[in-house]
Amino acid sequence: MPSPIVAVVTFDQFSPFHCAVPCLIFGDMMMPGRPLFELRLCAGDAIPQPASSQGFHIHPPHGLEALAEANIIIIPFWRDPAERPAQPLLDALVTAHDRGAQVVGLCLGTYVLAYAGLLEGRRASTHWEYEQDFMQRFPCVRLDTNALYVDDERLITSAGTAAGLDCCLYLVRQHHGSQTANKLARRLVVPPHREGGQAQFIEQPVPASTRDARMNQLLDHLRAHLAQPHNLDNLAEHCLMSRRTFTRRFQQATGLSVGDWLLAERLRRSQELLESSSHSMERIAKLVGLKTATSLRQHFRTRFGVSPSEWRRTFRGDRV
Repeated sequence: MPSPIVAVVTFDQFSPFHCAVPCLIFGDMMMPGRPLFELRLCAGDAIPQPASSQGFHIHPPHGLEALAEANIIIIPFWRDPAERPAQPLLDALVTAHDRGAQVVGLCLGTYVLAYAGLLEGRRASTHWEYEQDFMQRFPCVRLDTNALYVDDERLITSAGTAAGLDCCLYLVRQHHGSQTANKLARRLVVPPHREGGQAQFIEQPVPASTRDARMNQLLDHLRAHLAQPHNLDNLAEHCLMSRRTFTRRFQQATGLSVGDWLLAERLRRSQELLESSSHSMERIAKLVGLKTATSLRQHFRTRFGVSPSEWRRTFRGDRV
């Protein structure tokens, strides 16, 4: 299967950081020898394009014609919320979405999608500093002021600056699964989940290891026996500690209580099983130690904002 084509559209007065994020995620620097996407840098207006003040210049090798083949089109930023983008770009975005492409607006790039009319009646997100301005300009868009990013029918928009990383990793998960996205996140030295806003589809952080060798052994033991019940007394005895000492050491090592760590790890494992197996909800709940499908659904929706079935449809697709 050919790699998805990602077209990143840049403009005069571009933001170096915002443009660099999708180029880093969808280029081959982070995964050398294993191209996950075919990246195409496209000019949205004049060439060469200078940054607004930093002294950078870029010479995109492609024009808007590249959008006709792209599976994912990313608008990483927009220079002026009050400026309507050129009509040829707006028309190209509408045509691309109509044929099935994902169209992404990072940070103020959401304005470009809104000017194209793509977001009318849909949910969207943008930088919090511009929420009032955005709502006044586009009252028909349902702006979610508490989301790191939003996906509404292949129209994906993110909050400001670093939320673009969360959004781009979400796209990697969609096309290549959670293991690949998590590996990429580790190489970027960013967490797979950041607190704040609506967690949506981003995985919760679960420490893989700590600086405490004894705790690392325990974490490995717990991961291998998630289906079993665990209590503080038994775990403290397993580590040859008093209950009080064990509780303190576990909190220091992981930053979480035992109960919170187990729940996060059980949900993380349930994500993997939803993506990689055809097990029923009852079976997955038992395998991860949540006992019943009802409990799995409740905890899953509370943590991720979607049901296990919705997660499976989104991230497994036709791969299984």
